[in-house]
Amino acid sequence: MKCTRCLLQLLGQSAHTAARLARPTLPRNPQHEQAVRRFRGNKGGPVPAEFVGEDPGKRSVVPGDPFATERKTKASFAEALEVFAKADVRRRGHVEFIYAALKKMPEFGVERDLAVYNQLLDVFPKEVFVPRNFIQRMFNHYPRQQECAVQLLEQMENYGVMPNVETKVLLVRIFGEKGHPVRKYQRIMYWFPKFKHANPFPIPHQLPEDPVDLARFSLKRIANHLDAKVSVYQMPRTDVTDSGDQIGLPHIVGIQSPDQMELLGKHDPGRPVFVEGPFPLWLRKTCVHYYVLRAEPVPPGEKVEEPYDPERCFNYPLQLQLDLDRDLGDIETFDVEDLDEGPVFAMCMTSQGDRATLNRWISGLQESNPVLGHIPTLFRLQAGASELRAETRRDESPAEEPEEEEEARRRRN
Repeated sequence: MKCTRCLLQLLGQSAHTAARLARPTLPRNPQHEQAVRRFRGNKGGPVPAEFVGEDPGKRSVVPGDPFATERKTKASFAEALEVFAKADVRRRGHVEFIYAALKKMPEFGVERDLAVYNQLLDVFPKEVFVPRNFIQRMFNHYPRQQECAVQLLEQMENYGVMPNVETKVLLVRIFGEKGHPVRKYQRIMYWFPKFKHANPFPIPHQLPEDPVDLARFSLKRIANHLDAKVSVYQMPRTDVTDSGDQIGLPHIVGIQSPDQMELLGKHDPGRPVFVEGPFPLWLRKTCVHYYVLRAEPVPPGEKVEEPYDPERCFNYPLQLQLDLDRDLGDIETFDVEDLDEGPVFAMCMTSQGDRATLNRWISGLQESNPVLGHIPTLFRLQAGASELRAETRRDESPAEEPEEEEEARRRRN
């Protein structure tokens, strides 16, 4: 037995020696030896991969952020999702990738795109996080992944995106029918149809980019009168003066209803009217400003109450005459605090709220309201956004003026 074992060892050593001697020796290539990559050191931080004999201008660098691209479009966002999905079959780091994608969606303009949300859900591995028994289901199987999916659904809810059947199929394949994301999906599908069209005055997601169209939409929203007429008194344009200077003229858009014209016609010419503003109006994330033409409230002694017309409105009568049996403890009078702020005759929007621009608006109103030519008009203008910035700069500059004056006095002395 020992002889046989020794013989086998000798034969193995001789075969290994013959194979090593028969291996061809390759010639040295100096260019290949120079192409040595430098990696992270033991003490230093991470070093970018580079070749020693390579031109740094021709070196290609792969960014760490998959969404670091100059083109912020839907196609580039979808391409980043496809690259991550094809890079690794096991989808390592998919939770961090989905959180980063949710933050970058407003920059790419896809925060209200349902197809992109479904593509983002497709990044999760399938049938891995499905609980196999009731114990896993009870102890919140894979909590980080379920919380990430719930955050994705909450962002859809915040932007008003309603899921579809494809979203449900993806959630069931990823987390099962009893997972928290599927329950979140069921709650969204129950409440969204009830409250989606509950607002009687909806605002579109895409507001008009033209300032004239935006002003027309805003004034109609403020007036809320079907018979109100919107008039464009001046379009934005650029005029050239006699000296050759260019002057930009702002847009002036106004609105007035027939009831307001009737109130202005009955106004006492001896009492002035006031132009007040600007007042802010928020349309989602856009803020616009408007101005009003109003008068002071009529004193109680001079106020004349007109009789109500019973046929003015049948749905909402202005006066009720009910003969009901009342008890001794019933209160016949209602404690209602009436605050009369005075009538509003017209409204307008413009990009420049100076007195000259508003004078053009008043001149345009005189064509349809001739009584304005006999009524004194006063201006009560507040500081707008641009004027407030100018005032803050002026407030900061006087703090530096005394120091400059002191330096000038020292030089004189």
